[in-house]
Amino acid sequence: DRTHLPFDVHLMMNNPLEYLNDFVDTGADIITVHAEVLPHLHGAVQQIKRMGVKAAVSLNPSTPLHVLDYVMEDLDMVLLMSVNPGFGGQQFIPATMDKIRELNRKIDASGLEIDIQVDGGISIDNIREISLAGANVFVAGSAIFNSCNPKEMIKRMRRKAEER
Repeated sequence: DRTHLPFDVHLMMNNPLEYLNDFVDTGADIITVHAEVLPHLHGAVQQIKRMGVKAAVSLNPSTPLHVLDYVMEDLDMVLLMSVNPGFGGQQFIPATMDKIRELNRKIDASGLEIDIQVDGGISIDNIREISLAGANVFVAGSAIFNSCNPKEMIKRMRRKAEER
């Protein structure tokens, strides 16, 4: 055990189910798979849950939320990509804000407890607005690792996200 923090594994690949055992064996606490590459999304989510880890589904920017309709009750987290997957440093896609709000409403209406994670273009300038829209887990690679002081940037971003 190297950390008490959750080991969140985002499998941004075409055949994620082939690698589940490897990631669970190395200590994954939550595994995220992309809806766009899984023809049997419900089965994939069930397989992850049977392995004793939390299950999350990621949606690319143009993938509609209704893809989650029949798996929501089995999810621990939904990851909304706010850039097109592929490389770091991209700008946040503004339409993602409406998608976060809509997902937040769906979760509230369902009575479920599901985290909303957002990945891509997260910065000190937009994290508060993204948080207010309903996200509570943030992936901010470039904003942190391109800063002069990553540890201080994390603290600043956390404070900004918690402002109400």
